[in-house]
Amino acid sequence: MIQKTINPVGSIYSAEDYAHALEVTDARRWLYVSGTMGLDLEGRAPPDLDRQLELIWRNIGAVLTEAGMTVDHVVRVTSYLTRAEYAAANQEARLRALGGRRVPTTAIVAGTLDPTWWVEVEVIAAAG
Repeated sequence: MIQKTINPVGSIYSAEDYAHALEVTDARRWLYVSGTMGLDLEGRAPPDLDRQLELIWRNIGAVLTEAGMTVDHVVRVTSYLTRAEYAAANQEARLRALGGRRVPTTAIVAGTLDPTWWVEVEVIAAAG
């Protein structure tokens, strides 16, 4: 599988912490991960944003591992934030989790099904 980042210069605004697009060729497997919350093994959300973000990416990592993939296979991230103020922490957690890789990313401010879930993240991964 080949991944090529697409970030036009001079014809669109700059993408600082993400990629405008990612071209994927020769992928044979695609994994669509549903919205994942920052819940511990008992299904509880800690009352701390950084801890929830850490758990989200740990949980996504567990799903990726089960599929024989890693965060290097993530080609798209969508985050649902209950407050716009969570955007910077979410960005930092994403970049940390992806080892600095920039992928196409969208963050949306929305409600969640439980008021203790402050962020929900879904990803798409691809493998050769």
